[in-house]
Amino acid sequence: MDILIISFSNSDYDRAAQGVAGAGRNLATVLGGRLRAVVIGPGNAAMNSRLAAVADEVIVADQAELAEYQPEIFLQALTSICRDAAPAAVLFGNDTYSQELAPRLAHRLSGSAAGDGIELAVDNGAIRVRRSVYGGKAVATIELKRSPAVLWLRARAFEPAPEKDSATAAITRPAVDLSMRAPTQIIERKSEGAGEARLEDARVIISGGRGLGGPEPFADLQDVAGLIGAQLAASRAACDSGWCPPSWQVGQTGKKVAPGLYIAVAIRGASQHMAGISDARVIAAINIDADAPIFKHCRFGIVEDYKNVIPLLKEKLAALQR
Repeated sequence: MDILIISFSNSDYDRAAQGVAGAGRNLATVLGGRLRAVVIGPGNAAMNSRLAAVADEVIVADQAELAEYQPEIFLQALTSICRDAAPAAVLFGNDTYSQELAPRLAHRLSGSAAGDGIELAVDNGAIRVRRSVYGGKAVATIELKRSPAVLWLRARAFEPAPEKDSATAAITRPAVDLSMRAPTQIIERKSEGAGEARLEDARVIISGGRGLGGPEPFADLQDVAGLIGAQLAASRAACDSGWCPPSWQVGQTGKKVAPGLYIAVAIRGASQHMAGISDARVIAAINIDADAPIFKHCRFGIVEDYKNVIPLLKEKLAALQR
């Protein structure tokens, strides 16, 4: 019973993708099947090569119709590939494309879907996934009764797949049904500046919340981030207020991160936000409200107005670097 892992050619074989490959290899070993990697989108030779070192086959779908991400066209291509492969499970990462496509693909394949997986197991041939529920307050084990099981997995929750001792896998380009005409059209594309690393891969994150009161304080957080090599992030409230880009949002409806250090500035720590940072190794918080829920979860906390803390923190950090 083969396992398919899905990658997008506009991404890298990063820690999240390596974890998906590792989860897929473990499942394939338990079920006695092959690990087959699917790369969808225009050519990415580096991605294909990295996957060929850990998978038993790499299936590339790089037709011209897949040059731009269109969910309906990508879904049609993946449906065609999965129907031919008849896998026991299809594994995605936790990026935006994957979360959009995974449940729809499960429906097309008459399978079952689950998201935000942090652990996979097989019991009497049935695949089970463990995931956080109730904003990270509990963990549920879900058995996927209909095959294939289509899952997207939390970034960095699984160990990378080891490279094979044998030769690299064959790379194939099968015929893919792309007869559907895209019902939508890209009119304009805007790009925003990115930091040195994606939030999902950042080792240190400093995040601002509603208590900052506006977009200007994020400049001060940026100064601190530059001094400690951190990435900037924000709560949903700050993003919804237009103070920072939506790509900065961390939480249940945003990105789920696992840094070594997460600094929460003026964030109360609602369960939805905590669901996104539950894998952080160390949480430090600055909040004026001593009863803020964030203080129940952080290792280090300062009950103070951030306006009195951030300038002093900048001064001390700058002094250390002289």
